[in-house]
Amino acid sequence: MCKSFEDFLDLVNEHGIRMVDFKEVDLEGRWHHLSIPVERFTPALLEKGIGFDGSSYGFLAVEKSDMVFIPDLSSAFIDPVIEIPTITMIGDIFRITDDGYVRFESDPRNVAEKAERFMRDAGISDRCLFGPEFEFYVLDNVEYRNEINHIEVHLDSAQAAWNSIDSPYDPVDRNPGYKVRGHGGYHADLPFDVSFDLRNTMVRALEGCGVPVKYHHAENGGPGQVEIEVEFATLKEIADRTQKLKYLVKNLAIQNKKTVTFMPKPFYGECGSGMHVHFQMFNENKPIFYEENGYSQLSDIALWAISGILEHAPALTALCCPSTNSYKRLVPGWEAPVTVCFATSNRSAVIRVPGYARAPEDKRFEFRPADATANPYLCYAAIAMAAVDGIQKKSDPRAKGFGPYDKNMYYLTEEEKKIVGHLPKSLEEAADALERDHAFLLNGDVFSAELIASHLKKLRKDAQELSLVPHPLEFVKYYDL
Repeated sequence: MCKSFEDFLDLVNEHGIRMVDFKEVDLEGRWHHLSIPVERFTPALLEKGIGFDGSSYGFLAVEKSDMVFIPDLSSAFIDPVIEIPTITMIGDIFRITDDGYVRFESDPRNVAEKAERFMRDAGISDRCLFGPEFEFYVLDNVEYRNEINHIEVHLDSAQAAWNSIDSPYDPVDRNPGYKVRGHGGYHADLPFDVSFDLRNTMVRALEGCGVPVKYHHAENGGPGQVEIEVEFATLKEIADRTQKLKYLVKNLAIQNKKTVTFMPKPFYGECGSGMHVHFQMFNENKPIFYEENGYSQLSDIALWAISGILEHAPALTALCCPSTNSYKRLVPGWEAPVTVCFATSNRSAVIRVPGYARAPEDKRFEFRPADATANPYLCYAAIAMAAVDGIQKKSDPRAKGFGPYDKNMYYLTEEEKKIVGHLPKSLEEAADALERDHAFLLNGDVFSAELIASHLKKLRKDAQELSLVPHPLEFVKYYDL
């Protein structure tokens, strides 16, 4: 929104801005923030930055944790969820050395920038575009306890079928009866689609903050699942937009007495929420994924990129599906794809080639396993690096047995299961896959060995913590034995 400090001052004067809020992302993808009065924001701050404790973000050890962030003016937007008029912008993170400031290697935004630079320097693509689809649940209430003697989760949604009697959400103590059955919410219309007005508010806010939206709609999950799909953008920019979307959606929901979760599998027996990632490449303004006579009009470059992603798919899940809950969604035979293959218009394949994207400038494919618990900078960068690896090796997905498979991959014979690979079934397996296979991420110093080690440590800690907690279903099965 701002190309210069003068642009910033114009916004301040036009909108009566009183505060400036700075966002910095940690390795898990959570935003942290620090705010100053607008009078304190000067050109000098854009050079000196603001100091903070990197160890509190999980970046560095306490004894060497002093870091600075320098605001990125181009990321600035007028924040619609803060009461006092505020401009919000994202900061780039720097280490302090004897010679001055050095860009922090493991700053997720820096990883995204390095991935884009690596593709350009390799002569492969000077413009790599991503188009994520965000699925999430809009709920009315969430309660959870995890104590030594009490394990409980209670989720509730006004539109859920279980509220067809004695709904607690009608202000005049009456139930109109329009409830969405389980797995029955896809494109549900009014009056069933109770979050429609709220999503319109979210979309208008996103558009105002520089996040163009393609469309939004109700999704399959009956207790309030929805989807917002955004327009394509370059790697770092789409990661910034992902952060903005999650921030605005959550806060606008709270302001409207709702709550939002991007958890991949909040409900047992209901649809999970993914973040399908559409991917395409251009070079010198020409689409390089299109070939009129290729399979599904895909060029050799596109097929090599697909092969690279599929070859590294198990390792990618550790970055694109980095929560224990992710693997409650990635289950064979359910709605999420786990079979490492590609095909056209096949939603059961890890990579789907959209059949409707036929124009050269629209030609792309979609990586379907990812979910929004991922740090978007690391997720999108890892997908790009896997694609580049396949392109540089001219890897043929057909020769490697990745397809195309134009059949329902949820129902394979036992012989077919021996041929076609599957994604990891747990976070531990995903961590093991990343530990074995991460050299492609280190190419061009895009990811650092330290970042990979930190991420693996976090994944294994999460997996171990979950393994120690008794599950309520275990009491059903074993309490009386």
